[in-house]
Amino acid sequence: MNSNFGKIQSFFSAKRIIIPILIGLSVALFFVLKDFDVQVFKAINFNFSFWTWIFLALVFVAIRDIAYMVRLRMLTDKKLNWLQSFQVIMLWEFASSLTPSVVGGSAIAMFIINQENISLGRSTAIVMITAIFDELFYIVSVPFFLLMAGFSNVFVKGSLSFIGMQMNVGLLFLIGYFFIVLLVLILSYGVFFRPYQMRYILVSIFSIGFLKRWKFKATRTGNEIIIASREYKDKTFFYWLKLFGITFASWTSRFLVVNSIIAAVSMNTDHILVFARQLVMWVILLISPTPGGTGIAEFFFPVFLKEFIPSGLAPALALLWRVFSYYPYIFIGIIVLPIWFRRILKREKSEHE
Repeated sequence: MNSNFGKIQSFFSAKRIIIPILIGLSVALFFVLKDFDVQVFKAINFNFSFWTWIFLALVFVAIRDIAYMVRLRMLTDKKLNWLQSFQVIMLWEFASSLTPSVVGGSAIAMFIINQENISLGRSTAIVMITAIFDELFYIVSVPFFLLMAGFSNVFVKGSLSFIGMQMNVGLLFLIGYFFIVLLVLILSYGVFFRPYQMRYILVSIFSIGFLKRWKFKATRTGNEIIIASREYKDKTFFYWLKLFGITFASWTSRFLVVNSIIAAVSMNTDHILVFARQLVMWVILLISPTPGGTGIAEFFFPVFLKEFIPSGLAPALALLWRVFSYYPYIFIGIIVLPIWFRRILKREKSEHE
């Protein structure tokens, strides 16, 4: 058994799985019990329209995952079949659910892809390319939806208090957005134009006195940029355009899950504004120190979206949102992980015989 396989096994420990579930459910249930209004709940009309919107939410969850699978098959030149792609994506999401949002599950995803007989260099390139295109979707979407919804309508007025910290949402969003723009420009310049020059610049910057402690990581990032550039240097413009279209479909579907859940209980949902608010909320979730943003997501959902939801139902819908978009990946991951382990071990055994 190779070392990467061992790293994957040690990562998916029972402790890592149980902690985010307990944190998320505790926070969600606290707010549900604190603000739940029985009379408002009884007033919900569980009619055909309600169940249609709930069904659409599930459809968007499925589209999101199918788009991820299509993108993975495209990036591996279809070396992974649909079953392999499904298992990799579920384990990738599983890893992301168990790591702080600011860290993400990309490192583990790289090792998982590598176990599918994809070279470590190609696996590294796949993870980097997906990161670039995920952020590119965000960069392109934000100006459009801010313009459509109106800049002054998108941000929650004033500052927010969270665990004793005061946050100016508008300022936090702008800092996060321009950081993402800068990051994508740097990575794109390196991957698509000057990989060796970018590596040299990174290593030079992190050779400066007080930055030396991060020199090793900068060097590794530079090497990964070079690998990604080599792996995909011959792809055409239409290849990248198609990849962006798939990424757009997956991320749009991710956000439309919330739109559908809110529309199920609200007759007058401003879908453009709800979508725009999610783009702002996503920046905060991106820097969450908790696994998969658990606890943070349940707290901020009502803060950003309560005006579109009948009073007293926002925390309950926050929990429903996480039941659709977060907890399934933990439970599916628990099921898929041992199946995937057995398949990989069986393949390795046959290769050594």
